[in-house]
Amino acid sequence: MTAQTKGRIRHVALSVKDPWETAEFYKQAVGLQEVMELDGPLAEGVFLTDGVVNLAILHFKSDEASQGTGVDYVGIHHIGFWVDDVVEQGKIARNVGATWIMGDPDNPDGYEVKHTDLNGIIFDIAAHGWAGSQKDPGSSGNVAHVNPQRRLAKFDERRARAYAKFAAMRGKRVPAAAE
Repeated sequence: MTAQTKGRIRHVALSVKDPWETAEFYKQAVGLQEVMELDGPLAEGVFLTDGVVNLAILHFKSDEASQGTGVDYVGIHHIGFWVDDVVEQGKIARNVGATWIMGDPDNPDGYEVKHTDLNGIIFDIAAHGWAGSQKDPGSSGNVAHVNPQRRLAKFDERRARAYAKFAAMRGKRVPAAAE
């Protein structure tokens, strides 16, 4: 019997209507750091980090791209696990009931091989982590995925609009709970 590898939760993806507004909220509300922006074939969005875990804030471009949740779905879309061996961990997951939905399950360097669990919840496994994440924080063999801090000029207006919204909110006096 093959020994099971230890997956590490290092990525959570949210599906939202406006990734820039949501990202600005998490940056201001809990101090997450922006890692990069994305405009890919499946989604556009913003990636944030707390230094260990990557938070992907995405707007999917089509129902097909959303991998079953629908383009208008808002909520936690999937969770990602950084594993030592994508092929072996995928076999283990499928042997206990996971259903493969996308990505190459036979690629040892696989990136985001997506499955659903027994409840239909999407999860993925990856061998290289996500921008702004760390594999084993505090250990001597820790691997940190680089934080490219990349912004795309095409999203300047959306980013500025989100920032202005929260700047205006900060300018308003919020009553104390005791008042």
